[in-house]
Amino acid sequence: MTINTICVCGAGTMGAGIAQTAAQNGFHTIVFDVNKKGLENAAINIEKDLQRLLDKGKIGPEEKDKIFSNIQFTGDSNECIADLIIEAIVEKPEAKIALFNQLAALNHSETIFATNTSSLSVTKIASEVKQPERVVGMHFFNPAPVMKLVEIIKAEQTLDDIIKVVYELAKQLNKIPVLCKDAPGFIVNRVARPFYIESLRIAEQGETDFETIDALLQSSGFKMGPFKLMDLIGNDINYAVSCSVYEQMGQPERLKPSYLQEEKVKEGSLGKKSGRGYYNY
Repeated sequence: MTINTICVCGAGTMGAGIAQTAAQNGFHTIVFDVNKKGLENAAINIEKDLQRLLDKGKIGPEEKDKIFSNIQFTGDSNECIADLIIEAIVEKPEAKIALFNQLAALNHSETIFATNTSSLSVTKIASEVKQPERVVGMHFFNPAPVMKLVEIIKAEQTLDDIIKVVYELAKQLNKIPVLCKDAPGFIVNRVARPFYIESLRIAEQGETDFETIDALLQSSGFKMGPFKLMDLIGNDINYAVSCSVYEQMGQPERLKPSYLQEEKVKEGSLGKKSGRGYYNY
């Protein structure tokens, strides 16, 4: 099948980034969110990002206007009619399942449903959706317009043809797709857990501070240290992924989430999006 229209559900940082990516690559894009303020912020942030590209000479004025005109912002789920629906909502399976079933009732039988989950089982989500064979994982990384990698996750129920379509679409979005098994944390978040957890352990034990750990890892070749990266991703999301991988892996001590992560979430210090995390913004 041919993908012409993409609907992104969730107007947060990730959803807005995915929508911008789709629009920049010529797709008619719908951004859906029940939160009116969230939609307004998404439109403002996308416009600002496009203006930065214009200022850097990466796009022209006409291209900027065309990209933005490719995006439709809506709070009405009845307008979420598309060839591909990508959810980027709260990291709770019941919410994702309910959304997919709601939109499946509105869309044609060929519509593909992609979850941007960081670590939840795509197979489990698909098992409770009306057309499980059309459910796939499509995991982007933040910031979505910049980061090249997209993990394509095949649930047990996903048709091979759907995987092929989504894989090719990722390339059309100027991304590098990687096929993954539906395993805890997929590839990147499975590999990344020790990067965060070991750094948090060092901080817990008072060996040194966040700034020093970040500086040392950046001097070793990482573009960003773990604490700056957690603040960028969102400490709520990072903590949820840590908990998910920890539980799915059988609660190994080496992957036990840090109390520092939990404290940040409880106090609302979510990182850049809240203005405060391990650092102040």
